[in-house]
Amino acid sequence: MLTSQQIPTVGGHGIIVEVDESKFGKRKYNKGHAVEGVWVVGGVARTTDRELFLEVVEDRNAVTLTSVLKKHILAGSIIHTDCWKGYNSERIREFGCTHKTVNHAETYVAEDGTHTNTIEGNWRPMKAFIPKQKFSHNLIG
Repeated sequence: MLTSQQIPTVGGHGIIVEVDESKFGKRKYNKGHAVEGVWVVGGVARTTDRELFLEVVEDRNAVTLTSVLKKHILAGSIIHTDCWKGYNSERIREFGCTHKTVNHAETYVAEDGTHTNTIEGNWRPMKAFIPKQKFSHNLIG
């Protein structure tokens, strides 16, 4: 278990943090929808260090996602997400961050430059690094 001093925090005043969630799971017989696995929420700061946080979550609702963001992102950050309903702008503003979204049904980079391409580009290498047999809550979390 991580202590409060060990929980990775990213961002800071005026720093953009891209946030996304991804299912780490495997398909039965490599067909159909993912039948087992875990949801992971991740964020990467757009700095030269590209600081990153990852957390396994039970679900992707607004309470869960807001709790993860509040724990890992410093006040004053600018948070970029997609338009998933779990990212609640009002709750994000309550802990001192600005929230901008990009609608992936329309574009991958919004007119104002908002995007989540950096964090989304990290999911594939992370998943390739973990053997598919390990995609369970006990082994990833």
